Amino acid sequence: MSAFPSPLTSSALTPRQMAILIPYGALLWFLAALLVRVLNPMGALSGVAGVITYALVIPGTIPTIIIMRRIAGIAPAQIIAATALTVATALLLDGVAHGWFPALYGPDPTRYAASAGAIFWGAGVAIVLALCWPVRRTAAPQP
Repeated sequence: MSAFPSPLTSSALTPRQMAILIPYGALLWFLAALLVRVLNPMGALSGVAGVITYALVIPGTIPTIIIMRRIAGIAPAQIIAATALTVATALLLDGVAHGWFPALYGPDPTRYAASAGAIFWGAGVAIVLALCWPVRRTAAPQP
C-alpha cells in the first residue's frame, strides 16, 4: 500500500493543475466581464431577456468544465476542487473589479449590479454543475 493517494481517486489538485486553473479562472472572468459589458446595454440581463440569458448560462457553462478537465488533466474525483479554484479566482477578480474598476462593466453605474449578478449566477451554475458532474465509481475490491 502506497503512502501517496492515487491520482485517479484523490481530489487534491497538484501544483501544476493549480498553475493552469488559476489563469483559466482569470480568463473565464475576463470573458464573462466582456460579455456582460456587451449584453447589459442591450437589456439582456433584465426582464424576460434576463431570464433567457440566465437559462442559457447553464448549458453554456458545461463546455468550460470540459475544457478545464482537458487543459489541466483533471481526474473525475478532482472536478469539484478544480471548479472551486477556477470559480474562486474569477470571483476574486470580479470583487476587485467591482470595487476599484466598476467602469469595466460599462459606462452606466445603474447597470453594475446586473453585471455582477450575471457573473455571480455563472459562478453558482459552475459549482452546481461540478457537484452534479457524473463520476464513475468503481466497486471496492471484495476480500
